[in-house]
Amino acid sequence: MNTSPLHTRPWSRRLRHALEAPEHWDVLDTPAGPLADAVEALPLGPYRDALHGVWLGHPLHPALVQLPLGCWTSAGLLDFTPGGRRSADALVAAGLLAAGPAALAGWVDWARLDPPRRRTGLVHALSNTAGVLLYAGSLLARCRGRHARGRLLGLAGLTAVSAGAALGGHLAYRLAAGPDRAAAVHRLAPADWVGLGALEDFPPGKPVRRTAGELPVVVVRDGEQCHVLAERCAHLSGPLSEGTVADGCLRCPWHGSEFRLRDGQVVHGPATAPQPVLETRVLSDHLEVRLPGAG
Repeated sequence: MNTSPLHTRPWSRRLRHALEAPEHWDVLDTPAGPLADAVEALPLGPYRDALHGVWLGHPLHPALVQLPLGCWTSAGLLDFTPGGRRSADALVAAGLLAAGPAALAGWVDWARLDPPRRRTGLVHALSNTAGVLLYAGSLLARCRGRHARGRLLGLAGLTAVSAGAALGGHLAYRLAAGPDRAAAVHRLAPADWVGLGALEDFPPGKPVRRTAGELPVVVVRDGEQCHVLAERCAHLSGPLSEGTVADGCLRCPWHGSEFRLRDGQVVHGPATAPQPVLETRVLSDHLEVRLPGAG
């Protein structure tokens, strides 16, 4: 009996290698660039932020994919359950209907990723697209009374979307395409007041990078008031000190996320988590900051 840890076994190493491989396939950059531009050009208006999940506070795509995956997994079980054929057929159809919104949310997020994550995301999408096509064929076969063929195509589709799900998990957790990059700010921000400099060091309306204790921050002066936010964007750690200020918001230079200066709330995605804001005060024309609520 093999008692070695699972992660040290050959099949486990091969699986991890397979999941990690796509991020190194730079040949995918050739189709990925124009495809991302096409997604960005879609006339989605305010629905783009909704698809990112700004209203939800975290990416919407992972929540939506539960619907088609749940339907198709259940259909796979019912296909081999006595009397479950009609229910399985209905679930295959329901999964296809649910796949559209889930895919659209995924593409909108994917278009704002950097190249390594975009490569993995593209393979993830291709695997899921293959699964959708197989399930469409499965439904067609079922409607024509070819139930054995429909079950076989359904199993093939479930295999494809399962591979896509594994890549999606790798993209979200190993490559950190979705987590809040600013979540650790409260552990780095100073609990006591620390100085950032004289007010005259901060030109009005221009982001300036400073360090508060161990935390990089960005300072934006508005008259005699200063707004201080964590400097690394909550989306993919873009340098907000290189961003632009307009209409009371700070725009990330990398992917265009916009945060309200006064409270860090997301105005436009792809970021879904608010940008941490530090408490400020001015003493003798010098700016000081600390962790909010530390007093």
